[in-house]
Amino acid sequence: MTPLRRFLLVLLGLFGLLGLAVTFLFLYWGRDLPDYRQLESLRLESSSRIFARDGSALGTLSPTLPGGARVNRTLVQLKDVSPFLTAAVVTSEDRRFYEHNGVDPLGLARGFFKAATGGRVEGGSTITNQVLKNTLLEDLKTGRTAERKIKEWLLSVQVEREFSKEEILGLYLNVIYWGSGGNADLVGISAASRAYFGKSPKDLSLAESVYLATLIPNPRRYFDYEGYRPLMRSLLERMVEDGRVTQAQADRAWREPIRPAGWRVRYDDQGNLTSATLVDDKAKNIASRSREKAPHFLQQVERELVSRFGRERVFGQGGLQVYTTLDPQAQRAAERASENARIPAGATLGAVLLDPNNGDVLAMVGQKLTPGARPAEWNNAVQSRRQVGSSIKPLLYTTAVELGYGQDHTEKDAPVNYGGYSPQNYSRTYSGREVTLRYALDFSLNLPTVRLADRIGLATFADKLRELGLEPPKNAGYSLALGTLEASPLQMAAAYAAFANGGRYHTPNYLRQVKTASGEVLFDITRERPEPRQVWTPQTAFIGLDMLRGVVNDYGPQNGGLAWRARIPGREVAGKTGTTNDVRDIWFVGMTPQVVGAVWVGKQESGTLPQSVSSSVVNPPIWREMVAGALEGQPSAQFRVPPGIGYATVGGTRMAMRYDAPEPKDPAPEPEPEPEPIPAETPPSEPDDGTVLVNLDARTMRLADDSTPPEFVIQRRVREDELSQYEPQPDTQDLAPEEAPVEEVMPEEALPAEEPPAEPAPTDPALPPGDPSAPAATDPGTSPATDPGVPPEDGGEVPPVDDGSGEVPEDGSGVVIDESPQDDGGLIINEPQGGEFASPDGSVESGAVGSGPPQDEETAPMDDASSF
Repeated sequence: MTPLRRFLLVLLGLFGLLGLAVTFLFLYWGRDLPDYRQLESLRLESSSRIFARDGSALGTLSPTLPGGARVNRTLVQLKDVSPFLTAAVVTSEDRRFYEHNGVDPLGLARGFFKAATGGRVEGGSTITNQVLKNTLLEDLKTGRTAERKIKEWLLSVQVEREFSKEEILGLYLNVIYWGSGGNADLVGISAASRAYFGKSPKDLSLAESVYLATLIPNPRRYFDYEGYRPLMRSLLERMVEDGRVTQAQADRAWREPIRPAGWRVRYDDQGNLTSATLVDDKAKNIASRSREKAPHFLQQVERELVSRFGRERVFGQGGLQVYTTLDPQAQRAAERASENARIPAGATLGAVLLDPNNGDVLAMVGQKLTPGARPAEWNNAVQSRRQVGSSIKPLLYTTAVELGYGQDHTEKDAPVNYGGYSPQNYSRTYSGREVTLRYALDFSLNLPTVRLADRIGLATFADKLRELGLEPPKNAGYSLALGTLEASPLQMAAAYAAFANGGRYHTPNYLRQVKTASGEVLFDITRERPEPRQVWTPQTAFIGLDMLRGVVNDYGPQNGGLAWRARIPGREVAGKTGTTNDVRDIWFVGMTPQVVGAVWVGKQESGTLPQSVSSSVVNPPIWREMVAGALEGQPSAQFRVPPGIGYATVGGTRMAMRYDAPEPKDPAPEPEPEPEPIPAETPPSEPDDGTVLVNLDARTMRLADDSTPPEFVIQRRVREDELSQYEPQPDTQDLAPEEAPVEEVMPEEALPAEEPPAEPAPTDPALPPGDPSAPAATDPGTSPATDPGVPPEDGGEVPPVDDGSGEVPEDGSGVVIDESPQDDGGLIINEPQGGEFASPDGSVESGAVGSGPPQDEETAPMDDASSF
């Protein structure tokens, strides 16, 4: 046998053995092939996209792969991708894609040659192969092994028989890796187009498409644009050769001055690169949780999604389309208000806006914002639980209204002692007289408030707080009535919403609808909104609302009003301030018919604010800017007056009343208080042990002198050992008591430009009605102000005698007179023809009532002596 023949026989034998080996490998590795039909129901992990209530994009939540890596991927259909991109990808990755059956013979031959010569298996990878490598064969992805290549070839042939080229190409564009995007990989064309060019895949130009297609083999080419640019030219030429674009289109694309994210580049007129500088290598990074808009709100949305659907569904599979309750206009207004907020150094804030009619969260800011700076993660609007101070008082007063006590009910403004607990008014003074609930709330008096809590029962009040979504502290005594309860701004806004919506409590809500990428609806608020809880009757809630309107409107800057800075011209506003002990936390919670909002200001860590800080000065302007901006462009609305409500004028102030109010009923008896330091039979003007009656300047709450105008002189009984605290201070004699100490926080020039008209000073209750030394405070259409606790000597607005017919008077005013006698000077019931009870003009008029300057709020220390 000749040597040549021997060589040919050996070679033939080797090929035979090789064929047998390959056949064996195909049979062996082909035994456990995954079912290619899984591609039909393949669920790719993808980012969940979050939208505002108007459909605008807010951010994304990226899924986590089994290995722990995050993936930024949004699934798209092929029809939503630029045809330039599909043409560039096919030319770059698989020029014979539309001709082969899943395996490229030329590439396969090249791969066999490398394998036979001991090199790494390479070449022959088609788009179909890459789809399988990134889906069904992902566990074999690491290393270019013969096993994976054989399985790819076998499966590719099966897939090409079952799926169209368009379906395969669509899958490919959703699974391909396009580089790192920070702490989440850029997977799929949607993430790549947004990361590198900030646009949707369907809007990519030919030049941008060529850039992205050339990145697929090696995404690190991004960092060498100068060396990368010639590869783009080569790909354009091949696309012309393949007939996928014309020469003219290729020339225009080459001259297009594209600017990938993070690069500063310059070109000449022919499209040649003249300079390229990478100025920000993180510009293409897309955070795994993109919260550039409303970050604290999106934080809560993420928690709500995990709570409803589980972490695996949200961050494993992902791909959700989440439509939220956020109102972009309201959110921008809240952010501006936070940026512009004048608060003490070292303080921060939390603010939230809700729709009172359904509990939808419209806006949320969890920190004091600084333009251009990313806020801290901690969300003070939801996560912080702080003592609420006097902002709790309206909830107590309205609970009393529910038990039959009107806002004309009086409690004594005088010291009291409950088992060793002896609260004080913020000013450490008291009038010693009976004051109405309306007046006590206007000036946030602590002594009448604690007496009222004792009257209705702490257990009754605590139960009502729980119905409003608040949790009273354990073993809290009478100090609960002054705000030792801890709550977040979100909780307080949700509780206050009951005033504006007829007494119903709605659980705060962030979501409107959640869908999968395929359109399956997982959640729809219209079908799954929880039923609201009826906490108060509509009439009770409206009377509470009327008292809150009084806090804002009854008194202004000239006579010690606490919340007049919250007024918004042309809109109805109601609300209440709150300050805790040692000025650790300051609040304002308020509402209009359309929105309810809360603003908290304090230190992030435990600490006190300067003693000069006042909630009546700092918080209402923040709230007003937030709410006014949220409602800009919307028509004004009025609070709806429920049937059965009329108005009475008491002490010069019109008050909403239930004309069919039940007799007040006391709950289960509470422990009897210890005897009061001031005996009831002792007139308040008489001296008592340890106290002295002094003349104070109502503007400064300091001792009055000869220069004090008579209309500002008021009498108060103070402790002798504290008399030095009332000595006049230089340069403060003419300042209003709320203004003087806070100039450093809120200077006068920063106050609202629209100053309300001056209002008359309130009547001093220490003076008898009709005393010429007491300044008369009147309101258009109302009688002069008198003492809130004592019926006027002339009977106030005494109604004419009803003839019993019940007919409307001939003057056509629509006023029906209640014939029952009223200790408050006469209750006037206004009944429009539609049967809804309101004042003739549908509004509540403001007027001076009661006595004295602002007493601002104080939270007393926790009382362990008496609990509920």
